[in-house]
Amino acid sequence: MTVWLYGVVLAVALAAALLLVVDLVRDRAAQDSHFISLAVLDVVLLGQLIGGAVALARTERDVEGTVFVSYLVTVFLVPVIGAFFSLAERSRVGTTILLLAVATVAGLELRLWDIWGGRHG
Repeated sequence: MTVWLYGVVLAVALAAALLLVVDLVRDRAAQDSHFISLAVLDVVLLGQLIGGAVALARTERDVEGTVFVSYLVTVFLVPVIGAFFSLAERSRVGTTILLLAVATVAGLELRLWDIWGGRHG
């Protein structure tokens, strides 16, 4: 896994989070722009999933492959699941659900970086 891809994921997640926080302050329900930002995030996460799997196959690092791939898949699915639940709740709560999904992505990214670096604790 490369540092720049990790940075891109976190930058897109931060941009999505800022958009969501602004609309939460404005007391707005989930908008199309929110779902577009989550779609962009998910495309980047798909690239990370593919790139991470390739990097895992090529590395000689001490990486727990099953754990690493399961985190890659999970972080890819979080925005989709968040969008699904947000569509079920078309109010300000739906925007909060999307923000929680983006925050979960950021948290999982930190753990992914630890796993890739060999810190399993």
